[in-house]
Amino acid sequence: MKKHLVVLTGAGISAESGIKTFRDADGLWEGHDIMEVATPEGFARNPELVLDFYNQRRRQLFEVDPNPAHVGLAAFEKDYKVSIITQNVDDLHERAGSTNVIHLHGELLKVRSTYDDNDIFEWKTDVVLGDFCKKGHQLRPHIVWFGEEVPMIENAMRICKTADILVIIGTSMQVYPAAGLMHYVAPNTPIFYIDPKPTLSNKQNLTVIPETATVGVLKLKELL
Repeated sequence: MKKHLVVLTGAGISAESGIKTFRDADGLWEGHDIMEVATPEGFARNPELVLDFYNQRRRQLFEVDPNPAHVGLAAFEKDYKVSIITQNVDDLHERAGSTNVIHLHGELLKVRSTYDDNDIFEWKTDVVLGDFCKKGHQLRPHIVWFGEEVPMIENAMRICKTADILVIIGTSMQVYPAAGLMHYVAPNTPIFYIDPKPTLSNKQNLTVIPETATVGVLKLKELL
């Protein structure tokens, strides 16, 4: 039976494909106050601004490609059972060939009803005011905003409990609840942490690879 390789990924892995992160600039994301474009309150105040913000992010997604780190993780499926748990809302893992991806914070290429969180649609074009679900309610980005529950977190916890190897890439592991996932792996599970500015150092069984995602995944392959 193949060993279970569980990979937690954050913004750092997609940054090398050209996707910017709000943490690069003091809480501003593409020039916007994050509280205005990534909270339910911001959406209530100015839904048009929020929809336009995510429309721009969605359009940008079609201009970028998976990088060698995404591709390298997909290639691990030849030798391991691979589960990717990502904080990213892009589809670069899937486009690189990964077949088991959980999006903790939602997906840019999906929208959902403001009336029913489980009424979710695939969506590749702009969303505007007046785009309704079948029951006549406005559609919104299928994104977990600040202050909202993370519906996939319990599934992610269960997956981490079954990890034979844990890999963390491109995330500070300081934003909860995602940051807590590493504590669900069994004791003595090998942990590899890839980040050019690693924030973890003293955890048991931890191997730090202080590199960008693309370089770090190559080094991970050698270590495994």
